[in-house]
Amino acid sequence: MILTDELCDKLCAAAQEKSKEIGIDISFAINDENGLPRVYRRYGEALVLSITLVPGKAYTAAVTQCKTKDVAACSAPGGSLMAIQTNDPKITLVAGGYPLFVNGKIAGGIGVGGGTEEQDCMIAEYVVSVFNEMTK
Repeated sequence: MILTDELCDKLCAAAQEKSKEIGIDISFAINDENGLPRVYRRYGEALVLSITLVPGKAYTAAVTQCKTKDVAACSAPGGSLMAIQTNDPKITLVAGGYPLFVNGKIAGGIGVGGGTEEQDCMIAEYVVSVFNEMTK
């Protein structure tokens, strides 16, 4: 298992560190390669809506092996994944979900929520960079 408890704790710490740096409270989730939950945390006064969205972002990133922002673009009318969310209600088409890869193989997904799209993505990209550094 790549996403050990210790690694998940370090990724949570990285997400919290970056969110404090930019001055927002977030919710953060990590799912394994099958989309199953590993960790969920709500820091401070993170938006209540993020409680619902963030686990879905992590799930979506893991099972589609794509950023949720990219899944959203492909699920638009006429897109290659049009209406994917109607076939799997856990699919979330809100930016802030990112897949985690090790040696080109899916290891899981993370979800960040509580800020703007730009803030959520900035935090997620930071966490992915920490993950990549720790798993090389």
